Amino acid sequence: MENEYLDKEQQSTEETSTKKAAKKKKKKKQSLFVQILNGDILSKEFIVANLNFIFFVIFLLLLVIAKGYYGKQLVTDIAKEQKELDELTSDFVEAKARLEENTRRIKLVEELDSTGLKETENPTKVIKIKK
Repeated sequence: MENEYLDKEQQSTEETSTKKAAKKKKKKKQSLFVQILNGDILSKEFIVANLNFIFFVIFLLLLVIAKGYYGKQLVTDIAKEQKELDELTSDFVEAKARLEENTRRIKLVEELDSTGLKETENPTKVIKIKK
C-alpha cells in the first residue's frame, strides 16, 4: 500500500507541475494588447535592450506629425498671400486703365484748351547738325 500511496503522491505532484506549466503557457499566450495594458511588455529584455531605438522611432513619428502641421500652415499662408496678390493685381489693372483713359490725346487737348495751349497740326521736325 505504501507504493500505492507514493504513486498517488507522485501523480499529484506530476499533476500540479503540469498545471503550473499550463498556467505558465497561458501567461505566455496573453495577447499583446493585454501585455501593453498590464505593462508586462516593458519588462521584457527585448524592449529594454532596444529602448534607445524605440525613443528614436517615437521622435521620428513626432517629426512626421509636426511636418504635417507645418505643411498645412504653409498651404493656408500661401492661399492668403495669393488672395492678397490677386487683390493688388486687380487694383493695379484698374489704376492703369484710369491712367490710360485720363492721358488720352483727345481728353488732354480738351483739358488744355482752357489754358490756351493748342495741339500742333504740323508734324515735328528733327534738326541734325553735321560736324
